[in-house]
Amino acid sequence: MQLRKKQLGNTDSSALNSKGIPTKHLIALAVAVTVTLSAALWPESDSDGNTAKTQNNLASSSNASAVPLADNLIPLPHTPRIQYRSDGQTDSNGDPSIIEFTQSMPENDPDALTTDYADYHYHLDNEGSELASIDEMDQTPEIELELRLTIDEGDTLSTLFDQANVGQTIMYQILSADEQLLALDILRPGNLLTFRKNPETFDLEEMELYIHAGKQVIYRRVDNENFEFEEVIHEGSWEQEIIAGEIYGSFYVSAIRAGLSKSEIIEINKLLGEQIDFNRQIQAGDRFQVVRNAQYVDEEFTGQTSIEAIRIQQRRNSYTAFLFEDGNYYDSNGDSLTRAFRRLPHNQNFRISSQFNPRRLHPVTGRVSPHNGTDFAMPTGTPIVTIGDGVVTRVENHPFAGKYIEIRHNSTYTTRYLHMHRIDVRRGETVKRGQRIGLSGATGRVTGPHLHFELHVNGRPVNPMTADLPLSTSVPKEQLAQFNRRVNELVSVMEVAREEQFAMRRNESPSQQPGT
Repeated sequence: MQLRKKQLGNTDSSALNSKGIPTKHLIALAVAVTVTLSAALWPESDSDGNTAKTQNNLASSSNASAVPLADNLIPLPHTPRIQYRSDGQTDSNGDPSIIEFTQSMPENDPDALTTDYADYHYHLDNEGSELASIDEMDQTPEIELELRLTIDEGDTLSTLFDQANVGQTIMYQILSADEQLLALDILRPGNLLTFRKNPETFDLEEMELYIHAGKQVIYRRVDNENFEFEEVIHEGSWEQEIIAGEIYGSFYVSAIRAGLSKSEIIEINKLLGEQIDFNRQIQAGDRFQVVRNAQYVDEEFTGQTSIEAIRIQQRRNSYTAFLFEDGNYYDSNGDSLTRAFRRLPHNQNFRISSQFNPRRLHPVTGRVSPHNGTDFAMPTGTPIVTIGDGVVTRVENHPFAGKYIEIRHNSTYTTRYLHMHRIDVRRGETVKRGQRIGLSGATGRVTGPHLHFELHVNGRPVNPMTADLPLSTSVPKEQLAQFNRRVNELVSVMEVAREEQFAMRRNESPSQQPGT
């Protein structure tokens, strides 16, 4: 300001007068400006010391950034840290990034603020983002490295993967590995899915499907895009059991009461259905005995059974079925109870484009990737027929196997027909040998139209072109003596159960219902 006044004192009065402004007026204006600026910048009394300190802090912040104060406040990309403190607290040690506002709190003022503003700090944006990220980390739920889910009625594979926080891309990679097994296509209540994740990346490393104590399937990661499967089979022990009962009401209700499963009852109906009408010829008081093998692993029943012999006794007639070593059922005379199988699922000559090969190597990973069936190269729309009598157990549309059918022929034989263009049967439908079940196609993951045909014996895939199939209608003569010995063994077991039934019946009171 001294420089400004000196300049005004040396100015030529004639020059000022030439502008039309009297010299005395200009001097008065300069004095007024000097007084105003001095009042604004000169330190005031002690009562206003806090305001002065705030202004000094603003000025020091401005000097630190080497730009005018007004320019510093508006365009800053980060919000300055503001610290509230009371009169008795110390300053911020000269930190230029802190703007402090002081709240005077008279001790005797009942309306004074009681909040301790010293606890409130508003930091620069970059510091705030770091604290926010720390809070988010604290709130992030702990990731389970191993999660086991029990499958309930109505669950789907997609919802189960969502529960495990595993994406759909991973699910399709596992379905691709499952194409030859199709174990994930029908999930039953009580099955278990276990997801295991990498402790460092939290990516899914392994998924296990627990079907029962005797069978599990493990899907393991090979690389970022592929999984492989391992089928774990525990043979355990097969124990012979005898189920005996007396008909009271329907055969179905009586068999359930005796301890037979629904699938076993269907099998009995199919085997003896051409000999006896279960709806009209079964009467109260008729008795039945069933000899079956049941699988146990570590004393746990797996639910897997195989019927060895059946006998239904009426007053005048007896109906029997016996399983022989060829996987076919015969009556007590050695005559087949099931029609013979045919070898091929089509009526024309078609080239085999890919053979059954349980040791085939995957073309990408180089690992073992079994080909569990035989591929027939055929144009889309070729009629496909079933190779034997049976019941349709699956009608599915798989993302890699395409539209396919599974037929259970008896407790030993099952067939599958994959990549169909059209399916003409429904689940639960009974089919006959040679019946058309659909048209071939190229659905799913294929390089061209063809039929993938599988044959399973006792739950295991075998070569359908070389497997021993029951093609005859009776036991061969050279094996008849062996068959008769087997029949006598099974009949003796059923006779023991029959005597027990009579003993139990004699001990029952007249009011008790006939039962097992």
